[in-house]
Order: sequence, then C-alpha cells, then structure tokens
Amino acid sequence: MEYIFIDGKKVDMLGFGTYKMSSSAAREAVPYALEAGYRRIDTATMYDNEDGIGEALAECGIPRGELFLTTKLWTDIKCADDVFRSVEGSLKRLRTSYIDMLLIHWPTENNLKVWKGMEKLKKEGVLKGIGLSNFKIHHIEDILKEAQIKPEWNQLEIHPYFQNRETVEYCKKQGIVAEAWSPLKRGEALKDPVINGIAAKYGKSAAQVILRYDLTEGVAAVPKSTNSERIKENISIFDFSLSDEDIEKIKKLDSNKRSYRDPDNHGF
Repeated sequence: MEYIFIDGKKVDMLGFGTYKMSSSAAREAVPYALEAGYRRIDTATMYDNEDGIGEALAECGIPRGELFLTTKLWTDIKCADDVFRSVEGSLKRLRTSYIDMLLIHWPTENNLKVWKGMEKLKKEGVLKGIGLSNFKIHHIEDILKEAQIKPEWNQLEIHPYFQNRETVEYCKKQGIVAEAWSPLKRGEALKDPVINGIAAKYGKSAAQVILRYDLTEGVAAVPKSTNSERIKENISIFDFSLSDEDIEKIKKLDSNKRSYRDPDNHGF
C-alpha cells in the first residue's frame, strides 16, 4: 500500500468505495475488501448503507485504530446543529465512537455554517479529519477565508478523460488530499484502447493501470466493486510502475470535460 499523511497519521491512498451499494450489498462486500487488504472505507449518508458497513466492521475483528472511515454530509445539512445530528446518526449506524474523515458532499450556500459545525466536532475529537467533496477552487477559497481548521481532503470527479488538473494542483499546494471518486468512470474507461494497450504491456488489467496512474500522480482513489475478484484486482497495483512514456499517454486522454454534475449547478 502507498500512503499519505494527515496530522502525522498514515492514511492509505487507495480506499474502498461503496457508492450505489445497498446496505446488504455493502455488508457482503466490505469483508471481501478487508480480506483483500483495504483498510480505508468510503461511504456517505446519501448512500444509505452505513448500517451495513457498520455491521461488517463490527464483526471483522480488525482493531478500530487500523481502519479509516470516511462519510459525508448531504446537501440538506445547513447549519452546525444539522451537522451534529447527522454525525450522531452516522456514528450509530457505523457502530463507532469517531469518524476519521467527514466531508461536505456537495457545495451549497451553507458551506461556511456547516464547516463551523465540523470544526467544533473535530476539536472535540468526534471527527479526526474534515474535508470536502466536489469543491472547485473558488468553493475552497471561500472556506479558507473563514476556516479555523483547513480542509484536509477533497473528493472529486477524476478519471482518464477528466483529470481535473487545475483543482488537483491547487489542492496539492494547499496541502489538501485530492481523491478520485469513480476513477474508472463507472467502468467506461476500462474499454479504452490506449489503456488496454498499456495494460497488456504490464500484464495488468485496465483498472489496475488507471489506479496505478492515479497514485503515481499523487491522487488518492476509491474504486468500487461488489465482486470479490475485482476487489482483489483493484488493490493489486503495488508490484509495478508505469513508465514516463505510458504516463504521458494517459495524460493525453484528458479532454478536461466533466462527465457528471458540475459542482456549480449540481441540482441536489
């Protein structure tokens, strides 16, 4: 595994995503992920699967301190009191006394009010880390103007066809971890001939090449799968490196066009 450091704590760059997993599907998939070597699990209140994840983690036998749990606040959270209530619910469902990373899922007009509530819970130790999701540079700058605690994380649309480089580089300069959600473009990028050509060269899958590329570029990632073999495959990327030539080939796939919702007009 490769790591990043947050407040001196070593955090896995590769996490296990659970978007669009039902609670029962997550209850089955998380043990596969833990067995494969994942220790960082990503969820959100909107995913409606925290209870299944909590059940799986409660029974896994892995000490809580070795796990890293991320969840997110939905857009109906508008003030500090809403944050407190949402976090209380997440703690109960995840069966834990603290959350390693809490993110604002999408930017709204209430970002600063929400951030103040998150800061309070971090100071109290209920949240070990606080960050953002789908925040553009101008959204981050608005937070930084008022924040007592800087954001530590920003989960973004990043895949071979939208590498979001401007925001990624901004995050790096600010000491904010940039992470790719849906790094495989929900499976679409696995069909790319350039990526498959690179994969054949290394005897790896297209998914492994994309994830290897992300980590090489300093971008964390949360691939999602409910298939035990693909879960193992996605984490088996630490025994090879991409050449500079292959990295450049993947960089050239970037069209700099979003495939999903624009954070300035997301509609949530």
